[in-house]
Amino acid sequence: MDSPPSEGETSTSQGESSPSRTVSRSSMMESIRSYGLSRLAGIKIDTDELRRRLLMPQYLRLAMLDSITKKDVDGGDQHFPSSGSADVPCPESPMIVFINPRSGGRNGPVLKERLQKLISEEQVLDLDDVKPHEFVRYGLACIEKWANDGDFCAKEIRQNIRIVVAGGDGTVGWVLGCLGELNQNGREPVPPVAIIPLGTGNDLSRSFGWGGSYPFTWKSGIKRTLHRASVGPVSNLDSWHVVVQVPGGEVADPPHSLKAAEECSLDKTLEIEGDLPDKVNFYEGVFYNYFSIGMDAKVAYGFHHFRNEKPHLAQGPLANKIIYSGYSCSQGWFLTTCTSDPSLRGLKNILKMHVKKVNSTEWEQIPVPKSVRAVVALNLHNYGSGRNPWGNLKPKYLEKRGFVEARSDDGLLEIFGLKEGWHASFVMTELISAKHIAQAASIRMELRGGEWKEAFMQMDGEPWKQPICNDYSTFVEINRVPFQSVMVNGE
Repeated sequence: MDSPPSEGETSTSQGESSPSRTVSRSSMMESIRSYGLSRLAGIKIDTDELRRRLLMPQYLRLAMLDSITKKDVDGGDQHFPSSGSADVPCPESPMIVFINPRSGGRNGPVLKERLQKLISEEQVLDLDDVKPHEFVRYGLACIEKWANDGDFCAKEIRQNIRIVVAGGDGTVGWVLGCLGELNQNGREPVPPVAIIPLGTGNDLSRSFGWGGSYPFTWKSGIKRTLHRASVGPVSNLDSWHVVVQVPGGEVADPPHSLKAAEECSLDKTLEIEGDLPDKVNFYEGVFYNYFSIGMDAKVAYGFHHFRNEKPHLAQGPLANKIIYSGYSCSQGWFLTTCTSDPSLRGLKNILKMHVKKVNSTEWEQIPVPKSVRAVVALNLHNYGSGRNPWGNLKPKYLEKRGFVEARSDDGLLEIFGLKEGWHASFVMTELISAKHIAQAASIRMELRGGEWKEAFMQMDGEPWKQPICNDYSTFVEINRVPFQSVMVNGE
C-alpha cells in the first residue's frame, strides 16, 4: 500500500494519543517539548527532596558497588550494620543510572557529572566500567541477598528500584537484555526502565515519551527527567528472539547483539526443503525495535564502519545523520538502475519468507514483492529517527488486510518493504506509507545466494554482513520472548 495518507489508508490525526509520534524540533523550547517533559517545565523540582527520594543508604550503595567490583555477591558484606536497618530511612524511588559516556557527542561526561552530583557516584554506573550483567548478577543480587536475610531497607529498595539508561537505542537494548535474566531466573520484580536519549535515532526513547534528543542546554532538565523517571507510569514492551542458522561458515564480525550459540534449533513444524549441510552454526540475539535485511542494513553497515574508522567526524546526532544520508546515496540505492541489472538487487531473488499470523499456529508462505530491496520487521511505531513507515491505518483498511492496530506489546511484528531510494525517501518523510507485507507472531526467512554472495542484516541499528551461498540456505527465525520488558513512560 503506497498511496499518500490523504487517499484513504493512513490517518495522521494529531488528536490521537501515540507516544511514538514525537517530532524532533530545533529550538530549545521545542526540544524540551519533544523530549516529553513540557508539562513539567513550569514545575519547580526541589533538589534536596528529589535526592531524598532517590538516594540509597550509604551502606547499601557501598555494598552493591563492592559486590560488582569483586564479582562476588558477598563482596560487600562488611558494610552492613550489625544492628539492622530498621531506623535507616529508605528512599521512595531508589534509582540506578547507566550512562554510556561515548553517546551524546561531547556531552556524555558532563551529564555523568551532573547525575552523580544529584544522586551519588555509586548509583551512576559508567558502562565503560560496569556492564549491565555485572549489576544484575552481583550488585542487584547483593541487595536481594540482604533483603532475604531480613534487611528492611534492602527489601524496600529491591521492590521499588528503577533504572535510567542514558544512551542510544543500542545501549537501552543492552540493559533490557541483561535485565531479562531476572525473568529467566524468577527474580521478580524486574525494574522498570526510563531513558535519557543520547543516540542518533532514539526510536525506543521516542516510543515511550522520552523524546528524540536530550536538551543539554536546559539546566533543570536532568532534575525533571529523574523526577519523571521516579513517578512515571509503566507499560510493557515485547522483545524478539532471533536465531540465525548458517551453513558451515561463521558470521564475520557479528554485532554485539548477536552471539554464537551451541544449542539452538528452528521450529520443526515447518520442514526445510532441500539438502542440509553436514555442519551448521547458530547465532542468537534479541531485538526490541526492528530486524531488517537488505539495502537499509547495507547503508547502516557502511556508516558504522566509517564511524569506527573516523570517530572524529561523527561527533553528534546531526553529523551522524549527514554522514548516514551520504551513505544512502553512495551504496547504490538510488542509482541501481543505471549501474547494474536491478533484477539482481530485489530481495525476491534470494529470500523466501514464512510467517505465523495473528491467532494462528500454522506457517504460511508470504510472497516477497519483486520491487522490494529492504524488508523490515518492526515492533515499535518509530523507525529511522521517529518515522512511522507502517502508518496509522484506518479501520477499514485493517479489516481488509486482516491486520490489527499495531502496538508495542501485542505479540506481533509489522513487516513492510522499501523499494529504491526514492521510495524510501518518500516513506521516511511520511508522504507515503511503506509496502505493507504482513503482520506476524513468528517469522522464518530463508536466503539462498543465486547471484548474491552476501546479504546485509541489522537488529536495532547494529548491522552485519551475512555470507550466503547457492548450495545451502541460511535461515533466520524470529519468535517473541515469553517475558516482556517494563518501561517507564516519559509523557
